[in-house]
Parts: sequence; structure tokens; C-alpha cells
Amino acid sequence: MAGVRSRGLAGVVWVALAVGVTGCSDGDGPSGAASKAASAVASAGAVVSSAASEAADAAESAAAVAKDKLAEVKDGVDAKDQVTLGTPAKAADGRATVSVAVKNADGEKKSFAVQVNFKDEGGNLLDTVVVTIADVAPNATGEGAARSTRALSGTVKAETGKALRY
Repeated sequence: MAGVRSRGLAGVVWVALAVGVTGCSDGDGPSGAASKAASAVASAGAVVSSAASEAADAAESAAAVAKDKLAEVKDGVDAKDQVTLGTPAKAADGRATVSVAVKNADGEKKSFAVQVNFKDEGGNLLDTVVVTIADVAPNATGEGAARSTRALSGTVKAETGKALRY
């Protein structure tokens, strides 16, 4: 979000300057230009605020879906310590991807449901998904990949939310 806000505020300054310059050229004088600049800044700030709000809403919605998927797992045991995430990368469409590996330390074939949280540098939740890695043999490692539900901007970090073995 910080990157979006920074770019948004830089845009606000440029809009304010552009309005201020054009305001002076139409004969309104300095007070008219200042009024137009203030209006442009307020409008641009509302756009930045709206974009931030939409991103937060999308992250909350994804978190609710992930919670519901994890709730579907019956008789799952905590397996967070058996999950290893790779380094996040961005696909051509802007979506974040990360490899997910699970170690089945149980003596029977098991499946895993792993919640992967995508966060920005400030630790704010950008998106979350649940990856299922099915039928991992005893004492073996299963692999999968998590992909964000939408394009994410800025530097993205991935961390394990919840992980269930069942």
C-alpha cells in the first residue's frame, strides 16, 4: 500500500501543479489557481483513498474465503511447522506466486491445506489463498504452488497462515 500511496501522492502534486499553472493562464489570478489546485488535490486524494479501500476489501474477502476452505477440513491437525515456502515471484499478469512444500512426518498418506498470506513490506495483508496438496506419502515431501487471486503491486512477501494435515 505504501507504494500505491507514494505514487498517488506524487500524482496529486503533479495534478495540483498542472491545475495551478493553467489556472493562472485563464485570468483567475492566484486565488483562483489556488482554489483549483486544492480541489484537484482533494479529488486525487479521494481516488487514492478509494483504491486503498478497494484493495483492503479484496484482501478481507480473500481471507474470508480462505477461512471457509480451512473450515471444510475435518480432523485436521496443525502442520504449520511442516510447511516451507519459496521466494515469491510475479507472473506476467502481476499475480504473485510462491512454491509450497509440505513434509509428511506421519506414518500414513496425508493431505495438506495450507493458507498462504501475501503481504506488503509493511506487513499489511494484500491477499490470501489456500493450497491443497493431496496424498503425500509417509515421510515424503509434497509440492504445490500458491498464486494470488489478483495482481499485486510493490514488493510482496509470503508467509504461512494456517496449515492443516488431514
